[in-house]
Amino acid sequence: MTSALNGRRVLVTGASGRIGLVAVQRLNDLGALVTTLSNNVHPDLKADRVLVGDTRSEADVADALEGAEFVVHLAALAHPAAGTPYDVYSINVVSTFNVLAQAGARGIERAVVASSINATGLVFNPHEVSPAYYPLDERIPTDIADPYSLSKQNDENTARMAWRRWGIDVVSLRFPHTNSAEVLLSQAEGMRADPSGGLREVWSYLDSRDAAYAIELGLTASLSGAHTFFVAAGTTNAPYPTESLLDVLAPEVPRLRRFVGREVPIDLNAVRTVLGFQAQHELDLPTLEL
Repeated sequence: MTSALNGRRVLVTGASGRIGLVAVQRLNDLGALVTTLSNNVHPDLKADRVLVGDTRSEADVADALEGAEFVVHLAALAHPAAGTPYDVYSINVVSTFNVLAQAGARGIERAVVASSINATGLVFNPHEVSPAYYPLDERIPTDIADPYSLSKQNDENTARMAWRRWGIDVVSLRFPHTNSAEVLLSQAEGMRADPSGGLREVWSYLDSRDAAYAIELGLTASLSGAHTFFVAAGTTNAPYPTESLLDVLAPEVPRLRRFVGREVPIDLNAVRTVLGFQAQHELDLPTLEL
């Protein structure tokens, strides 16, 4: 089947990053004409038009948007410790505003933005916090206490503003830890030894190839408006039943339903229903007794 992106120009920011490299390759394979904008050029980055620049710069983004019909915005400092609190927050939110504002003003109809599970504020919170309930979903109350999580929450706010102001449809994807299959398998070994470290991220993960697939669906799905979706593998990265993990590590948190086997305690119904996403690269782990 011919992709709807075949022959269409897509701008990918942050293209030299972990998700960006794989997303660009998938877009290339779909026949898209890819422009990339990164602060450095990775030796494995292959695209029709490769630019080095700053996503906070109006001039750099304007140049990168020339001829673009779609935008994939991945550029960010991706951890609270990736810079000073000022840098992490300001670089992330200014970049997202600059890219979406210029794209919207140009009449570009669709953008996909990398949000994060950290938009909930749970993972990097310096306090002892628990979610209001399991499974996590897009409506769960937030508890923000770090600059990275705040930047991701405000990126989602920027997406809603851009849609209301310019009518650009925006899909924000709340990615969990996303990496290659090899790194994810190594992480799973750590969870086998001590699963407590995965509680705040509810043992969620995503293969970079599935992240690229979700981005493709975000660009091509039939929808309008500004939408936020949790996207993750359907299973956890811990080799234990999810119910057992929660019984031991979070018995005080209400559960809206029971979980089967290693089912991830994130509600993926929205991304599956609206985008048609289903992870294709899940960890093949035994289910052990905790």
